Amino acid sequence: MGYFVLGTRDLVVWYTEASVEFYVCLFVQLLAVAVIGFGVWMSTHDDNCRKSLTLPVLGLGAFIFVISIIGFLGALKNNSILLWAYLILLCLILVGILVFTVLAFIVTNNGSGHSVTGLKYKEYQLQDYSSWFLKQLKDGHNWEHLKSCLVKSEDCNDLSKKYKTLRQYKSAKLTPIEAGCCRPPSECGYPAVNASYYDLSYHPVSSNKDCKLYKNSRSVKCYNCDSCKAGVAQYMKTEWRVVAIFNVILFVVLSLIYFIGCCARQNAARNHSKT
Repeated sequence: MGYFVLGTRDLVVWYTEASVEFYVCLFVQLLAVAVIGFGVWMSTHDDNCRKSLTLPVLGLGAFIFVISIIGFLGALKNNSILLWAYLILLCLILVGILVFTVLAFIVTNNGSGHSVTGLKYKEYQLQDYSSWFLKQLKDGHNWEHLKSCLVKSEDCNDLSKKYKTLRQYKSAKLTPIEAGCCRPPSECGYPAVNASYYDLSYHPVSSNKDCKLYKNSRSVKCYNCDSCKAGVAQYMKTEWRVVAIFNVILFVVLSLIYFIGCCARQNAARNHSKT
């Protein structure tokens, strides 16, 4: 009878430990689905030119999902090797998220728009941003790819469709890319004829090289301007900040899950050593 009671108690302990690990892994699976969902959401809000972080986020979600399956199988079969592998991989994920998040906040710490009298949107200057952004945007190959994407995206050409009158255009809140790539800097002094055409017969009142680089041509605009690169940098900064904040939440939740998983493993090891 004593052996039966002891065996029953051990079975209950094992079942409780397995249940904790099972539900922890199941929660990690749901969290992975949430990360993938966040990546899909990002892809629907960005075009092909501005998906620098969409694929990494989707990849992170997929990796977490694979790790959760390893833990799920380990809990289901009570396989300590799989469960320890699950915890080690989860620890590596936590370290990776922490490193990326810290770097993301450092990289996006600089750079902000400058208000211009009479405009409801801001203008951006390339030198305000971090050296990492400058290196990426000044790389000839990277910028040629981005520029060809921007030309194809029709962002600038659609302005005349969005703002039918000059008054509407002047009171519009343009995005950083529209403000930097689709028009000359306001310091040039070119008068706007409509949302997609400026009178370039006027001599620019500024020595800014962007004033001479801007053309009304659909394929040129201000795509070669530093103001355009600054607009892209501001967009990238915003995107990186959103992902960094999401990663902070993800790190906290995964850390809690990791702590619970480690406690369950230690309790299981302690109970097995007593038997």
